[in-house]
Amino acid sequence: MKNKILATFSLVISLILFSGKISAQEQRFTILHTSDEHSVLTPLPAVDYHPEISNPTLGGFARLSGLVKQIRAEKSGEPVLLLSSGDFIGGSPYAWLILEGYSPEIELMMQIGYDATTIGNHEFDYGPDALTEYFHRAGYPEAHEKLPLIISNLNIPDGHSLLDIGFLPHKIMELENGLKLGLFGLLGTDAYSVAPYAEPVTIFDPISIAQQQVDQLREMGADVIIALSHSGVREDREMAEKVNNIDILLGGHDHYQTLEPEIISNTILLHSSHYLRNLGMLELEFNSSTGRVRLLNDDNNLPYLIPLDHNVPEDPEITERINYYTKRLNDFVTEFSDNLFTDIYAHIMHSDFPVVKHQNLAETTVGNFVVDAMRLEAEKVTGRRVDLAIQANGVIRGDIIPGVMPWSEGKVSFLDLVTIAGLGSGPDKRPGYPMVSVYFTAEEVYNLLEVAGLLSKLMGDTYFLQISGLKYTYDPGRIAWLTIPFANIPVPAYRSVQDVKIFTGEGVQHEDGYALLDRDDPRLFHLVSDYYLTSFLPMIGEILPRLALVLKDEDGNPLDLENTILYENEREFKVWEAVARYAVSFEKGEDGLPVIPDVYRETQGRIVEEAGVPLYVWSYLILIAIIAALGFLINKGIKKIKKRKPDRFELYE
Repeated sequence: MKNKILATFSLVISLILFSGKISAQEQRFTILHTSDEHSVLTPLPAVDYHPEISNPTLGGFARLSGLVKQIRAEKSGEPVLLLSSGDFIGGSPYAWLILEGYSPEIELMMQIGYDATTIGNHEFDYGPDALTEYFHRAGYPEAHEKLPLIISNLNIPDGHSLLDIGFLPHKIMELENGLKLGLFGLLGTDAYSVAPYAEPVTIFDPISIAQQQVDQLREMGADVIIALSHSGVREDREMAEKVNNIDILLGGHDHYQTLEPEIISNTILLHSSHYLRNLGMLELEFNSSTGRVRLLNDDNNLPYLIPLDHNVPEDPEITERINYYTKRLNDFVTEFSDNLFTDIYAHIMHSDFPVVKHQNLAETTVGNFVVDAMRLEAEKVTGRRVDLAIQANGVIRGDIIPGVMPWSEGKVSFLDLVTIAGLGSGPDKRPGYPMVSVYFTAEEVYNLLEVAGLLSKLMGDTYFLQISGLKYTYDPGRIAWLTIPFANIPVPAYRSVQDVKIFTGEGVQHEDGYALLDRDDPRLFHLVSDYYLTSFLPMIGEILPRLALVLKDEDGNPLDLENTILYENEREFKVWEAVARYAVSFEKGEDGLPVIPDVYRETQGRIVEEAGVPLYVWSYLILIAIIAALGFLINKGIKKIKKRKPDRFELYE
């Protein structure tokens, strides 16, 4: 009997020990992910939002917090991490509060309970000095204990104030179940290229830094390696292929979303879109015997992306804090607009149709609206005719979508409208890029249009220019003679612009009222744009002298950039102001709101693409012809030699 009891006891102990080994081998945890939050504190479109009634809006920090709390409660016995891949700043007018002495985004992220974030390009929208102040207000460097800022490849010059924030190159997080996670963060090459105000801060090569960080974290005892990458999906895929031993890569920057994770060289890659439209979720299991991480979402029938829609309960504490920031933003808008606008959620325009960017590298209706606003509102400020207005697609940040709910049908809110044009700041350090006013010759207008084609061919849709005040035809196949192999650099041909017709009418640009613009026209043409885009124009002549653009005043005298800024009442006139004022300038409809004209229902043929035979074809044909001609001449020469009679030297052959 005693032996049986001992045997039974031994069996129980063995089973306990065995089950302990299994649990030690398989450790579960969950990662929640967002990226490119862009200061969008409340759901979009704002015009349709209602806190209690079902509506089609997405996003909002209060919904995010409510869902995160719910998931953490459901998984109370399992570690749950909330991580961001950066660009939590910039885009929404709530970001304007940064320049008014507030740090709303990072403070809300702390309150919600983010476990870590990295740095994106838009964190530098107001420059590294403003970013330093932003983080100091939020309690850094001490606040790393609450919300670590992890970035591994920033190159901050010695003595710069941003060093005082103490960014972490990596971090080991030991979870309640004993699992050690190693985190590092990266700002990608493309992302840095569109952060013009980051200087003097630069970046080290993301790929080489990533491998260094992985190796170091492994040496520090990390079981699982997680990369927080603000690079875009193309660079993330390349990183997953080239860098060994990244287990999980959480990406952002280009607003991409992976409906389910991509598995690349054993790396799990997830992108969760932007503006808090979704909460990304990865249910994971780490096997200590194999060292591998396995996804469990499919096993448990769980989604990888959870929409932050009206079904998600809001966290009342976060809502209360957002209301505080909304009041501060209303105070700023009221003061800055001299009481013209006082409520960011107010309905200021009516539209029976959306005004959108329907495709890349093309004229768009929302682009036409923005540049028309710039041209026509600048005329009011300057008191002079403005011939042209230009704006790049990259700083037109969305569409004009009228409301669809009973309380909002056909209406457009101030917040939704100015979000499309609210980026940046000027030398005054106040929100929004200021407008600039310059004059160009007719030849320079043609040069500008050639530059528009060349930049978009080289750099993509971000640099495609929307234009008001003229229409033109261009052949994309004549932008460059050819593209240099491997380097992917086009050789400019200066031949893409076929004809330019300048608008001679008044007010909104219509189908009629144009005159052909001759390159030799002696007049100067008045152009407006924004401070950011105009800062690049003088650089073009340094690289391509034939396309030189000289900023000038109305008398043709050269100007430096600072002297091109447009002022009203001794204050910089902002692009977002022009857009908002333009919206309220239209004739009012039955509901008392200004009605957007039908001209913005469709594009107007301002930018017409007519593709002919690409120049590279002619280049190759000419090259083939030259080779053929040389071959013919060589062959002819050989035949002549063969026909020659032998001379006294040839007799010895």
